[in-house]
Amino acid sequence: MTDRRTFIAQTAGALAAVAIAPEIAFTAPRRRGQAKKLAVIGIGRQGRAILDELRKLDAVEVAAVCDVVPTRVRAGLERAAGAAAFDDHRKLLDERPDIEGIIVATPTHLHRQIVEDALAAGRHVYCEAPLAATEEDARAIAAAAAASGRVFRPGLLARSNPIYRRTLLLVRSDSIRDVVSLYAQHHRKTSWRVPAPDRALERAFNWRLDPDVSIGLAGELATHQIDVFTFLRGRPPVRVEGTGSVRLHRDGRTIPDTIHLRVHWDDGVILTYQATLANSYGGEYEVLCGTHGAVRLAGTHGWFFKETDAPTQGWEVYATRQQFHGEEGIVLVADATRLAAQGRLQEGAGLEHPPLYYALADFVRSIVEGEAPTATAEDGLRATLVGIAAHRAVMQGGVVEVSAPA
Repeated sequence: MTDRRTFIAQTAGALAAVAIAPEIAFTAPRRRGQAKKLAVIGIGRQGRAILDELRKLDAVEVAAVCDVVPTRVRAGLERAAGAAAFDDHRKLLDERPDIEGIIVATPTHLHRQIVEDALAAGRHVYCEAPLAATEEDARAIAAAAAASGRVFRPGLLARSNPIYRRTLLLVRSDSIRDVVSLYAQHHRKTSWRVPAPDRALERAFNWRLDPDVSIGLAGELATHQIDVFTFLRGRPPVRVEGTGSVRLHRDGRTIPDTIHLRVHWDDGVILTYQATLANSYGGEYEVLCGTHGAVRLAGTHGWFFKETDAPTQGWEVYATRQQFHGEEGIVLVADATRLAAQGRLQEGAGLEHPPLYYALADFVRSIVEGEAPTATAEDGLRATLVGIAAHRAVMQGGVVEVSAPA
């Protein structure tokens, strides 16, 4: 039996969560009859991460894995017991009509043909973001998705992340008010160079460092983080300034290992962005500052920092708080009402799963339950066009206008 003190504490926590923003409660897609069969094409690092998250979803079964590299196929089979193995996506599509959904996790410049073939074969498609390495390929993918009548979900993780979706409602309320500035970074000390099993595969394995096909840090990383602000603001940026250089990995590469961007919106708001493979300080996060408050987002966690002169809304006294470099932040808790009812509000400061899980669950839910995905082909195209423009700005050292989707 719940005593009065516990009841009040739980109710206060629930009210605080609802007052900050209406509840965004996540529920995993429910299995209806037999599990839906999926295939994962591309079993590199991201493909293996996808397989790990799919194992958590009861509504689907990974029925096939596909990669041109035998060692990667074997790694996929270790994560998907009983799955069929393929080294050609066309053969997979021809021989397994029972597979309803295809997840494309190949190198970015190889997405187009696989996506077009899968959609033409009547399959639902989840495609990693960015959609492609060229505007032509990105537009072709978006057009094929629009014409297919199938579920198409780009791998833009923020749009299905429960904490980021809660933040969207916070940004739309008076808690943030007018947007002042934006900042984001992706710092990780790594080389991006991958050891190949033989010299013949060296270029294929290190496609991110190949200037003929790579869109660099701006395309592969900034695409996702700039889209966070496109999602939160409801409008994409219009132009990008960029610079970049090799600061650490002087191994003959021409793709910069460190970049800086200034991303402009049409209302004068600017995002300052930096990414590096030469230093890990601060990791990966995004910050949005408004006249009434600011939010800091870091994948599985989020915080709201209220300005002292902002009007009081009443819920602040109950909210969960954390000290953050001398500032007191209100923790943005996902599924807060349920946790509060269980007396576990303090435990719920971070997501239960990685952001990738929620994007995949969203794709599966769209297939199983018929719901529209939280990210569309048009969202994927807009984000990709921004990433391509940002990479061009870095390589040219100047200002590049972002192409319109249509």
